[in-house]
Amino acid sequence: MSQTPPSAADDLSAMSFETALRALENVVQRLESGDVPLDESISLYERGEALRRHCQARIDAAQARIEKIVVGADGAPAGTRPLDDA
Repeated sequence: MSQTPPSAADDLSAMSFETALRALENVVQRLESGDVPLDESISLYERGEALRRHCQARIDAAQARIEKIVVGADGAPAGTRPLDDA
């Protein structure tokens, strides 16, 4: 059974973290099954690496947003500011 190439709907930039993580888990399961031909395994590995990088970028962006929480004079969170706000 051959995997079809990713469609426009699978474009990584449009994927949420949760969708990309589910897709990555699927890739890992298929690779771990041992039932995938070598050429397809290589393609799946490449896809998995792209998904991993996408998920890591989403996590890094979320962490940066959290670190940008503005703290008020009393030490309590007072809101947030955009990531590009220096």
